[in-house]
Amino acid sequence: MALNVIVTGAAGFIGSHTVDQLLAAGYSVWGVDNFRTGREENLAGAMRHPSFKLRELDVAEEKDFIDFAGEIDADVVIHLAALVSVPESISNPALNERLNFQATRIVSEAASRHKIARIVFASSAAVYGDPCISPIAEDTAVAPLSPYGSAKLASENLLFERARTHAQTVRCQRYFNVYGPRQDPSSPYSGVISIFLKHLMCNTPPTIFGTGQQTRDFISVFDVARANVIAATRQELASGVVNICSGRSTSIIELWRLLSQHYTNPPLPSFAPLRTGDIYHSCGRPDAALNALNFTASIDLAAGLAQLSILFAP
Repeated sequence: MALNVIVTGAAGFIGSHTVDQLLAAGYSVWGVDNFRTGREENLAGAMRHPSFKLRELDVAEEKDFIDFAGEIDADVVIHLAALVSVPESISNPALNERLNFQATRIVSEAASRHKIARIVFASSAAVYGDPCISPIAEDTAVAPLSPYGSAKLASENLLFERARTHAQTVRCQRYFNVYGPRQDPSSPYSGVISIFLKHLMCNTPPTIFGTGQQTRDFISVFDVARANVIAATRQELASGVVNICSGRSTSIIELWRLLSQHYTNPPLPSFAPLRTGDIYHSCGRPDAALNALNFTASIDLAAGLAQLSILFAP
């Protein structure tokens, strides 16, 4: 089935991989990015594809995005543009509100006005906070610990409320810890894997916040992009929310061991207190994604890290 898809945050880490997989599957894609954190080189392959077009604009500028959406006969919008940093959401709550909630409201408004039938939204496991149960299912009580998580949860609620009154399908994808190529290791807000790789390349000791026994559910960006494509394109799909996760937990200290074994004489990590807003244990239940999307993560963490280490070899 031919579809026209808008991808916001197209030049970002997850966005660019999603664009690549949409194009490979034969869909027409309009990418949108303001390049605050997105990088043009992430779209190098897509820019050569005849079914891809890129528009530089800020999704949080209401008139600009609504006018743009009116130019495109889009069937789906995959909304990935966001402020992705928990620490930055704490230090700059106004920016978090603008980029993580108001931008979602604008996307929803544009979809309603221009009859875009489906929205796929990049939500986050941060909506759960730090629950006492593990693994975390979608019906686990939500209690976000940061403005970032709160904005993601508020965005979900807004999208579902509007979907009921505008005959839209909304798919909220609660990503757990995503890793893979194009994750910027130079950013202080990068994921722990890209930060560890940067230290291994430079042979400098990383800082582990807490004891290192805190756990995360790591999932490859290739799997996440595939889940986005399914949510955007699968026919007869009802609105809903799913965890996009592997269903397996890995401690931070074990993650360091898995990565450092690919390097000669790796440095020993140092330790510091946990940061405000950090979650101690996080592991998702993948059952709902399997049932709704027929999606399950396919890339084993050890294999994914080995491939990533090759890309970051000194």
